[in-house]
Amino acid sequence: MAESSWPPQPQLDEIRRVVSEMSGRGREEVRCAASPYRICPLGAHIDHQGGIVSAMTINKGILLGFVPSGDTQVILRSGQFKGEVRFRIDEVSCPMNNGNDASKRDEESDWGSYARGAVYALQSRKNCLVQGIIGYICGTEGMDSSGISSSAAVGVAYLMALENANNLIVSPEENIEYDRLIENEFRGLRNGILDQSAILLSSYGSLLCMNCKTKEHKLIHPPKLGKNHETEWQEAYKILLAFSGLKHALAENSGYNRRVGECQEAASVLLHASGNVAAEPVLSNVEPEAYQTHKHILESNLAKRAEHYFSENMRVIKGLEAWASGRFKDFGTLITESGLSSIQNYECGCKPLIQLREIVLKAPGVFGARFSGAGFRGCCVALVDANLAAEAASFVREEYNKLQPDLARQFNKEHAVVICEAGDCARVI
Repeated sequence: MAESSWPPQPQLDEIRRVVSEMSGRGREEVRCAASPYRICPLGAHIDHQGGIVSAMTINKGILLGFVPSGDTQVILRSGQFKGEVRFRIDEVSCPMNNGNDASKRDEESDWGSYARGAVYALQSRKNCLVQGIIGYICGTEGMDSSGISSSAAVGVAYLMALENANNLIVSPEENIEYDRLIENEFRGLRNGILDQSAILLSSYGSLLCMNCKTKEHKLIHPPKLGKNHETEWQEAYKILLAFSGLKHALAENSGYNRRVGECQEAASVLLHASGNVAAEPVLSNVEPEAYQTHKHILESNLAKRAEHYFSENMRVIKGLEAWASGRFKDFGTLITESGLSSIQNYECGCKPLIQLREIVLKAPGVFGARFSGAGFRGCCVALVDANLAAEAASFVREEYNKLQPDLARQFNKEHAVVICEAGDCARVI
């Protein structure tokens, strides 16, 4: 199958130039960690409960140019944030152990925290780091804090750079765990493993399916229908991202962690009712039959969270069958149903995002749409007929500007709605 168009060579060349100037090394010595953003068409908000999820990367993401520092120093610059980050790999400790919640730090004033988190994650699992990196990191313009896992992409990029600089051979599955440590232990966010799994395990043009309870995964390839099957799926659909202009840090919004807790509380009630008191209180440990038998005893909020979990699991299963058969319209319908359940049962979202989703669903050629990310900020993701993608993007830009002119003004036109293609997995170039 053909390769993803990302990252473009001119961008790689520019990153190598910057790192060469920072380090005094030749451009040919500069390596680059390419860590793509991800979308989750189906499987919203159930990874932390051990559910079945689907995901794929896009041809946009984080690029980290780097060279080994030759000592214990880490020196970093950013294409987005001002200043320079400097620390030594032997000075990093977990802020949570010191009574400091790293998730409450200001992102712009402490943008190097993910690099520190990567050092912490690797060292906490006894990996021997003998040198740091000198690096320059940048993301696709306009896509930071947009609900497409820029934070996970950043964490993975730092992990891969540090591993490469220290000649560590690390499997994708190990890096999934290391990035989880960055998010959960170093940053204090109670999320699951969907984001980093998608970034590390995806394959160009395929849909990743992961069982977040067993950690088993598989790739669902598009159907092979003829001599030109390698390009048929590209001609069938595009991925449309419509940005809301909301950029509040996820860990600062108590709604996310609260809903995770409500899912666990629902699981605990259902497990006790079914006599399975020893199981971990996550909804994947509740049998569907036990849920149907005992769901009537759940308090209203808990009932909604459980209903979202079990209905979303079924949508993923149906969606995998539709994708494997090339039924992208049916797949899109399931995406739309997922988005509705996220609003009604998981109760995430806010007025601008809900308005944006409604606009996207009315756009020409859209098969289906839902929030991307937790739904408290960011964007909507849609699957759209490739032939109508440009028309759909124009429609969404104009209509959203009518309803939310202040938020829409935060973007120039080319960044407000972006047409993407499928991407590949994270790698060092």
